[in-house]
Amino acid sequence: MRLRILYKLSMVVLVTASILIGAFYPNTKALSVEAARIPGNNQKADLVIKNGHILTMNAKKDAFVKGTVVIKDKKIIAIGDENLEKQYKASKVINANGNIVMPGMINTHNHVPMVAFRSIGEEGVGNRLFDVFFPLEGKLLSRDLIYKASIHGVIEMAMGGVTTYADMYYHEDEVAKATEKIGIRGVLGETVISFPTVDAPEPYGGLKYAEDFIKQYKNHELITPSVVAHAPYTVSPEMIKASKDLAKKYQVPFAIHAAEFADEAQRVETKFGQKYPSVIKYLDSLGILDENTMLAHAIHIDDEDINIIKQRGATIAHNPIANTKGATGVAPAIKIDKAGIKMGLGTDGPMSSNTMDVFGTAGYAARIHKLVNKDQSVMPPSKVVELATIGGAKALGLDKKIGSLEVGKYADIIIVDTHAPNTFPTFDPYATLTYAAGPQNVIDVIVNGKLIVENKKLKTYDYKKDLKDMEGIYKQVAEVEKTLPYHQQKPTSE
Repeated sequence: MRLRILYKLSMVVLVTASILIGAFYPNTKALSVEAARIPGNNQKADLVIKNGHILTMNAKKDAFVKGTVVIKDKKIIAIGDENLEKQYKASKVINANGNIVMPGMINTHNHVPMVAFRSIGEEGVGNRLFDVFFPLEGKLLSRDLIYKASIHGVIEMAMGGVTTYADMYYHEDEVAKATEKIGIRGVLGETVISFPTVDAPEPYGGLKYAEDFIKQYKNHELITPSVVAHAPYTVSPEMIKASKDLAKKYQVPFAIHAAEFADEAQRVETKFGQKYPSVIKYLDSLGILDENTMLAHAIHIDDEDINIIKQRGATIAHNPIANTKGATGVAPAIKIDKAGIKMGLGTDGPMSSNTMDVFGTAGYAARIHKLVNKDQSVMPPSKVVELATIGGAKALGLDKKIGSLEVGKYADIIIVDTHAPNTFPTFDPYATLTYAAGPQNVIDVIVNGKLIVENKKLKTYDYKKDLKDMEGIYKQVAEVEKTLPYHQQKPTSE
């Protein structure tokens, strides 16, 4: 009886303390509800992160200046202040030393094997897609190259704080193997396209490959299979619908490049005889826009297009660095966000943006939209970090599982150094993450409750082996690149 009374009194004290502290620090909790409910000490846990500046990225953007995260069986089971640690006996304890503890970054659009071609065709090439990308792929792609390049690219992302990424390419099962090997999450889709490819000798052969891939990975804990139609101008209307039907059949995500180029509607009319005022209206006529469809880029869209996307519930992968580097334009991200459309950040392939750095992408997004809108108040740091985490999870349909630090979600967590020369002092953690921090500041990475990067060292793969493999690929690519016709073209003026 006495213990019960004492417990109730302690509950009152804890809740009252939380309310009082919350009054002075509205976005900082003194103790989480989850922690306050737990009586007793020495409960078992797999991992405890203590003494961290925790950014939960939940709906209220709650934070803990000296916080604790408790992980068991791959999931977060409690979040609270420094007192929470005392209630658990963990197999491993990480002292965050006041550094930022936050959800892992989410890259919503990538072609990771193209890291093998990074920095090629950068000098005065008018159309890199058709003059460089496609010729290189036609001559070089193989299972071996795709796997080894994917290992390298996924290592880059993992060590840079990316815990989930979306990818579309060929031999996507090799990309999946590499992703699983390194230990991060992937939403991976085999590309359906109108011409023969390395893994589909007949046009649109990717559709059959995609179905086999889905069957292989449908219930995988790290890999979410998806279906990808390459673009409205490279896939016929019938095959776009067939691709979407396949995604519906297996209840997996569907993605397509859309409105990346200003002339896409004209390309569709020329190639397929479909005349529409915009490519979004064309895709809507096919009935493929819904909450399970993600549009990569969505640059050249007007208010009517935005309203269509909103009404259908489709989501958007925003790739600001690749889009500006490719001179394709800047997506109206402020209008998209105000419309309530789910949107995440993407790097695009490492041959398009030359990077898979979501920190850099976030910082660039903040800057470019302030410039384009001539308004310093738009795209503030907290919004950009939201897009890089829970926003990306929402765009990929994974927000019930990941994207924020909340009890019941999988433990996909990164710790970011705020004591490095480029991140100290940190008065506003969101500003530090947006404008100062980079992949080099990621100390630890946890995915699915497993520590895969510890003290800036990858634990799941031998990086020296990766470099040796990439050196062999580099020599092969360099020889083929010399034979491409664009070398005979006159460089365009800058």
